[in-house]
Amino acid sequence: MKLVTCGLPYANGKAHIGHLRTYIPADVYVRYLRLKGEDVIFVCGSDSHGTPIVVNAEQQGLEPKDLVDIYHEHFQKIFKELDIEFDYYGRTDSEYHHERTREIVQRLLDSGYIYPKEIELAYCPKCERFLPDRYVEGTCPYCGAIARGDECDQGCGKHLEPGEILEPRCKICGTPAEFRKQKHYYFRLSSFKNFLDGYISRLKGTENALNYAREWVRGELRDWCITRNLEWGVKFPGDEELVVYVWVDAPIGYISFTEKACERLGRNWEDIWIEGRAEIVHFIGLDIVYHHCIFWPAMLKGADYALPDAVVASGMVKVEGRKFSKSRGYVVWVEEDYLRSGLNPDYLRYYLVNYTSHQRDLNFSWHVFRDKVNNELIATLGNFIYRVMHFAWKNFGRVRMDVDEDVLERIRKAKETIEDAIARWEFKEASDAFMELAGFGNTFFQSLKPWEVIKSNRDEAERIIASALAVVRALSVLAYPVLPRSMRAVADTVGIDLENATLEAVLQIPDYVEVGKPDVPFERIDDEKMEELEGIMMERIKDGAGEGIKMSERIGIEDFQKLDIRIGKVLKAEKVKGSKKLMKLEIDIGNEIRQVVAGIAEEYEAEHLVGQHVVVLANIRPAKLMGIESDGMILAADVGGKPVLLKPERDVEPGVRVR
Repeated sequence: MKLVTCGLPYANGKAHIGHLRTYIPADVYVRYLRLKGEDVIFVCGSDSHGTPIVVNAEQQGLEPKDLVDIYHEHFQKIFKELDIEFDYYGRTDSEYHHERTREIVQRLLDSGYIYPKEIELAYCPKCERFLPDRYVEGTCPYCGAIARGDECDQGCGKHLEPGEILEPRCKICGTPAEFRKQKHYYFRLSSFKNFLDGYISRLKGTENALNYAREWVRGELRDWCITRNLEWGVKFPGDEELVVYVWVDAPIGYISFTEKACERLGRNWEDIWIEGRAEIVHFIGLDIVYHHCIFWPAMLKGADYALPDAVVASGMVKVEGRKFSKSRGYVVWVEEDYLRSGLNPDYLRYYLVNYTSHQRDLNFSWHVFRDKVNNELIATLGNFIYRVMHFAWKNFGRVRMDVDEDVLERIRKAKETIEDAIARWEFKEASDAFMELAGFGNTFFQSLKPWEVIKSNRDEAERIIASALAVVRALSVLAYPVLPRSMRAVADTVGIDLENATLEAVLQIPDYVEVGKPDVPFERIDDEKMEELEGIMMERIKDGAGEGIKMSERIGIEDFQKLDIRIGKVLKAEKVKGSKKLMKLEIDIGNEIRQVVAGIAEEYEAEHLVGQHVVVLANIRPAKLMGIESDGMILAADVGGKPVLLKPERDVEPGVRVR
């Protein structure tokens, strides 16, 4: 038995194309497993808790539950329209989920893996309350960027524990916050280092997920604060003034949703999550690998639950070659942009699994999308299927299936290639395999010209069409997991019952096949539709940011000249005590020596920096990081969240201006 789960969509906004990079491949995977005859349960649900939902609800004058209701229904609708079919789709604000979460947290408490600790938290004296993560804004202690309470969202992207943020202020009223002591609860993640090292060495999945997990385990594992000051959420056992952190209760949804799915299916959920009698496969986005490969298995181990067997992480999504960004307009909204345009959902399913390997970055471009649909789905697959079915229906109706052995061998090869690719989560290889079979069928049909042969030898024409029809029937099954809506229509026309079909059965040829009147499987995307879709995106980009800067915010040369950017030479460098990220440097910028604090300590050794030339923004306002004044900013490129220092290509005297 297999349990397949998807990372829970956050019930705080509408579905975009980035979401589908997880859900469509997972649905394709489950459909192929079932065609192989495997017993699979497929679950997911809405992530209903957390500060962003509370903040968004307050801004809209709603209760958190009302906001969750809206987006829970929205995602269910999207999944239905895209033929993504879960055995159970739940929500984490349900009582059954709260009960399971409290039970697991209590197990961890009883085992000593959760402990209380008094910590300093941001408190707003004006609002008279401790501030949850997203109600706090301040300075990142690692890179110095403006950050929110739980993450440096505008800088280095690092997770921030409660109380870490510098110079906090209340986002609601703008008042500088105070740090006050309060008791919270921590999970002893540090106790699981040896376990995780062994576990990850056995864990299956995509290399992008496993490589990240190996790196994290080699480093320091810090205990996690797992409680928050909110009313909306799962009440912490024994201290109901606090709620459980959303990254504790959200993955427990995999368990609680399995329970509900098993109720419907007449199964025992404990066989999966307690006895470990199923293979558990998580499909997730790359940005939540840490939670699923480190934090989640440690929780399960501590609570004596079964562990995941595989973590399948998708690559990131770009839009028109740019980093995915809702605020800057580089986004495709599933409902507004795609479904309302009337495009076949199968087109998007095919693009998302066939554009590139699942674990590599995917670029969504309307032009590439159109070309893949018109030149591949229609010109190769759709054209072949329709020509064969129409010829068979028009000339025979009932075809005697005397199939060429070479054709059967090509079908067998395609089936085996797909099975192997799916076992490795290589959905592009699987979809390439059925497209190659369609290409073979096209060549076979075109080269033998049954429309000419039938004029002189009807029996020979029937043999040709029987072999071509065997390929069509095989394609209706082999392509079904990727193109379920289109292949159902094809299967019905050539006598395939997809509800009971198997991959093995594509090699079992009946004596006769009744062919119904076919419909064209796919419709071309014309230039007018493409202009409409691209126009929507261009307007959004223009309004959002274009190249990352709003057109109205483009600066003139006089603005650039206000920046005092100079070449500096590092004289001294040392790590800041108590910080993994910060480095304190003394830099000669020509007319003076400046002290600068920069978040580069993880990437650069102090002794290697001395004597190096760097680029310094000299007229930025001084700031304090970890209590140390920083009078200047070193410029660096952001490469995958890691700093790469900018340097002149040859030696330059300190103080030379950058123009």
